[in-house]
Amino acid sequence: MNVYDEAHKLTQAIRESEEYKQYQAAKEKIKGNTQLEQTLKDFKAKQISAQAKQMMEGQLDQEAMTQIQQLSMVLMQDPLAAEYLQCEIRFSMMINDVYQILSEVIDLGMGGALSGQQND
Repeated sequence: MNVYDEAHKLTQAIRESEEYKQYQAAKEKIKGNTQLEQTLKDFKAKQISAQAKQMMEGQLDQEAMTQIQQLSMVLMQDPLAAEYLQCEIRFSMMINDVYQILSEVIDLGMGGALSGQQND
């Protein structure tokens, strides 16, 4: 079994998944709606910024979280935005699950070495 061939098969399986197809279809529906695209882009940027700040400082920025929640409520009122966000969440969850499965192998190879422990 060639790992690279299997990785390509995984890529193909992801492309054929309902989560991926629905996410791509939702992306196409909002394409060209520049105001909605910009609002979604701003929403994602605020999410990423808040997550990065939380990781670096170890605490949640309540003001940023309030802004994100308010923007989320506004977006969920728009049927296209709501559909897009829901599809994105489902797709992201699937990718996260795949990553978790892969990380089991990665952790086995790195866990002991990073902590100074030896694997027998």
